[in-house]
Amino acid sequence: QAATGLLAVIVLLVIMNWFFHKIYWGGWIRAHNRRRKALLDNARAAEISRWRLWLGLVLLGFTSLYREGFEVVLFLQSYHLRLGGAVVLKGALLGMVLTAMVAVLTFVLQQRLPYRKMLITTGILLGVVLLVMVGEQAQEMQLAHWISTTEITSLKNYVPPWMGLWFAVFPTVETLVAQFIAAVLVIGSYYAARHLGGGEPGGTALEAEVPTTRMAPINA
Repeated sequence: QAATGLLAVIVLLVIMNWFFHKIYWGGWIRAHNRRRKALLDNARAAEISRWRLWLGLVLLGFTSLYREGFEVVLFLQSYHLRLGGAVVLKGALLGMVLTAMVAVLTFVLQQRLPYRKMLITTGILLGVVLLVMVGEQAQEMQLAHWISTTEITSLKNYVPPWMGLWFAVFPTVETLVAQFIAAVLVIGSYYAARHLGGGEPGGTALEAEVPTTRMAPINA
């Protein structure tokens, strides 16, 4: 359990670092958009068959989602070992419902969503999740005797049990230092991205207009 959680924390740190860099928003997403447009243009020009078009779109969707899917499975595995399957199932169902709502708004109702605000909210939530996971992982490593446990007696009366349950804040030196280091890494990555040319997330790929017209008929 401690090993799985440690791997999940490392992956989440990489995600947060990638999240703030323009190479993701300007490269990864834009490349997939260009590939999708190329497939549709070739299909309209009758250069590829309908079967090859759908196969290309399926492969494009797979490459767009496999990394996120790997991350989700890794995080859910960590929480499954700690909290059990019922909690993970409820959270997964809630996430699927919210994802379906966004899909309906985007693809069925053709609504333009506030992508930049959604991006900022996602970044904040990822930061909170990172701090919680780091605190939990540090405690797991203490229970596994991988690291020492140095209690801060002066904080015991100021840290209620619910803070440990919901936010993984424990009155020990190791857990608090680990969370502080994680926060410094995330905030430092954000400012490094801004000052070294990474820019703020949410570039051209997120600001592109959602198509409001239906796709033209495609020749077989």
